[in-house]
Amino acid sequence: MNQVVLYQHPSYFEHDSGFGHPECAERLRAIDTGLHESGVSENIRTAVPKAAGAQDLYRVHDRHYVDRILSLRGKTEQLDGDTRVSPGSVDAALHAVGAVIEAVDAVLARSCDTAFCLVRPPGHHAEKDHAMGFCLFNNVAVAAAYALAEKGLKRVLIFDPDVHHGNGTQHLFYERPDVFYFSIHQWPFFPGTGSVEETGAGEGRGRNVNVPLPAGMGDPEYLYVTRKLLCPLIENYRPDLVVFSAGFDSHLLDPLGEMELSDEGFRGMYGEVLDTLESLAIPFFFVLEGGYSLEALRSVVPRLIVDLVSGDRIQANPSRPQKIAVETVAEVLRRLESGVD
Repeated sequence: MNQVVLYQHPSYFEHDSGFGHPECAERLRAIDTGLHESGVSENIRTAVPKAAGAQDLYRVHDRHYVDRILSLRGKTEQLDGDTRVSPGSVDAALHAVGAVIEAVDAVLARSCDTAFCLVRPPGHHAEKDHAMGFCLFNNVAVAAAYALAEKGLKRVLIFDPDVHHGNGTQHLFYERPDVFYFSIHQWPFFPGTGSVEETGAGEGRGRNVNVPLPAGMGDPEYLYVTRKLLCPLIENYRPDLVVFSAGFDSHLLDPLGEMELSDEGFRGMYGEVLDTLESLAIPFFFVLEGGYSLEALRSVVPRLIVDLVSGDRIQANPSRPQKIAVETVAEVLRRLESGVD
């Protein structure tokens, strides 16, 4: 049995996105319910993280932006059409960032086999100087920057299968060779970024991979991308740490996304990647992003955590992927091999 640490904090339930908003505290309650139903809760350790400090945020966010968000503690303000700050939101965001920093420490120290940060608000849309898409601070970006600056790492890879492209994460590391950003997402879709042509710039050229897929793609296509593209890239890049920007809105039940991944598809996709990481002894952990079907969250996240605890992998043998997925992977490989922007 593997030791898995779940990072949770009461403040996550105090972040109020507004009446009827899909990014709500019920998402975490659904996951908690599923964990208790699974019985895996007896084999995991829960950690309550401390709040991150401003210095941790300054590594990726503009100082004026960070200070402005911190000034909103205890207040209510609409930052954009999708993103709202309530009196408890800033504390929740600081503890979300605190969780990922503590997870970096834990997995690098090998004090656990892996960790799952069950945080709110999510982070991958947050840009250097503004909030966006339900996100205040970019959790996974702060984690990567912390690992590089404070833990002596040379390379970090972020895998983001959220149905929405992680524009913030991409932009924050677009010209850096020490963070490899890999995204599979629905296209065209919010936020409008994430084309196959966006491969990085300057020293970061070739360190940004987008696999944009049309609505309706599911288990065969995601597994094909993982096997043919992501796992070989991990073997070639050899990161010191992998952070999963774990969105579950590619699930077939999700009300916002239009993809068709099943529970088994998620488990099979992650299983392929985890087999590669474990064969190379690369530490990793998960950070919750999107996912807005309470039924899906109650099912797929606990089942994935069960897999992490047991070390078991489902044998995924999907049908032939649709032609568009095969062609997209071929185009990504062509660009990587030729250096085409």
